[in-house]
Amino acid sequence: MEGETSWNSHCADDMSKDIGEFDSFSELSDEGNKETIISVDSILPDDLLERILAYLPIASIFRAGSVCRRWHEIVSSKRFLWNFSHVLSQKPWYFMFTSSDEPVGYAYDPILRKWYSIELPCIQTPNWFIASSCGLVCFMDNDSRSELHVCNPITKICKKLQEPPGMKFSDYSALSLSVSRTSHNYKISIVKSKQVPGNFLQWDLSIHIYDSETMMWATSLTEVLTGWRGGDESVICDGVLYFLIYSTGVGTPENRHSLVTYNLSSRSSPLIRSLIPVPGPLTCGRLMNLKGKLVMVGGIGKPDRPDIIKGIGIWVLNGRNWVEVGRMPHKFFQGFGELDDVFASSGTDNLIYIQSYGAPALLVFDMNQKLWKWSLKCPVSKKFPLQLFTGFCFEPRLEIAP
Repeated sequence: MEGETSWNSHCADDMSKDIGEFDSFSELSDEGNKETIISVDSILPDDLLERILAYLPIASIFRAGSVCRRWHEIVSSKRFLWNFSHVLSQKPWYFMFTSSDEPVGYAYDPILRKWYSIELPCIQTPNWFIASSCGLVCFMDNDSRSELHVCNPITKICKKLQEPPGMKFSDYSALSLSVSRTSHNYKISIVKSKQVPGNFLQWDLSIHIYDSETMMWATSLTEVLTGWRGGDESVICDGVLYFLIYSTGVGTPENRHSLVTYNLSSRSSPLIRSLIPVPGPLTCGRLMNLKGKLVMVGGIGKPDRPDIIKGIGIWVLNGRNWVEVGRMPHKFFQGFGELDDVFASSGTDNLIYIQSYGAPALLVFDMNQKLWKWSLKCPVSKKFPLQLFTGFCFEPRLEIAP
């Protein structure tokens, strides 16, 4: 199928071209101007070949390991992984689930503009909670919300975490992951929210933090919110946990959402003091960390009907103020067809992915170039009206493990 490439395919046309361009060259000998073919591979020392291979897209690196034994040993070495982690960063990929029941799908590579069929470890259904950071992805089950795994989706290395503390069957949960780019240590946060029995306005909220250095969970905060409840949207930026809370019916439509900031070091409380209003009425908000900055992609509601989407905007938090950096052009908004009031969106580095739950169309926004572009069409089609699509963004990395 056009645009689809098997992850383990060792004879793809693009890799043949990548290798062929520097695998050999012709040289005229002194004897009768006879042409001699000299393999570049045979004259390049390992350290130089390592640096050359490290600049290939990550999918091509996997195929390069199948060229010969020497190349396999090079791309598997610790020195190569160090070189790879210090060259220009790979652009983030987007994994799209193509089934509502099974965790199967395709990963989109924006550099080669190709979809790869890859298998995700650990996760059992697409409706699990998912968070990613710096090459690692965290999965949490959507039933008891006590089963967690951290994995590298490229290398398939996976680790199961101990059960987190707090209420097992919360009404709402928000999962986030933050990985240090220097030490590769990571923190996981879960914000749990459950309605106080018999009181619609009051909700128990708790924050639980996992530290990979100590391999321990800690309950960082427990609090009762009045007029607000937690949700399923959170992210960690520069040591601060951000998560959206939702009005339980008190206040104007403009205040249906608010942002909570929670410093993981100072553990400020009460949370209500840290509320930051969202920029106008939103149908939904999606939070992400782009190079240490908090970015929100939100569905813009109509002034008279804030629950009906009329567009999609992108904002960056500057201090306690939101700065709009992009708004989806109407032709792209129309390109989704019938866009629901809620949608999937995630991003990292400089790319933001936006996807409608009702179709496999994927839109990419480049924060640096302020450029909107459709991805290559995903090699799957909608088979029945109620079929849902979702996905998540992650960085393809080889050198990091949970």
